Amino acid sequence: MKLLIIAVGNRMPDWVGAATDEYMKRMGRDLALELVTLRPQARTGGVNAARAMAQEAERIRAAIPRQAHLVVMDERGDNVTTRELAQRLERWMQTGRDVALVIGGADGIDPGLKTAAHETLRLSSLTLPHALARVVLAEQLYRAMSLLKNHPYHRE
Repeated sequence: MKLLIIAVGNRMPDWVGAATDEYMKRMGRDLALELVTLRPQARTGGVNAARAMAQEAERIRAAIPRQAHLVVMDERGDNVTTRELAQRLERWMQTGRDVALVIGGADGIDPGLKTAAHETLRLSSLTLPHALARVVLAEQLYRAMSLLKNHPYHRE
């Protein structure tokens, strides 16, 4: 089983890559965490937001491993605590299926992709920049794994 963060967006600041890489490295071999970056749809030639999201959704679907458990990050998703995320992570691990966690582009995520998701989560009630959302999600996945392993990283 592996976790994939599939994120739409490019040209991220260096600190985003450094921070995300750090949490991916910390996850170790026990639970691989990968970042898949997809280019956003250009908004030229009359491409509106709905069409851009649909085209991004095609690329997202192509990046999702077959039979993967799909989790969409959305501002209207389930608001979970770190402990609840750890419980979900434990359930995901028990299935043995890959888990694809999707962060959409600037316009959001195509409604059809949201409907297809097995779960929808939100990282915060605050609006986060996409760059920061990647880092927060990677850190929270590491924190959830640490909690499951009784590692002292997480303190309550």
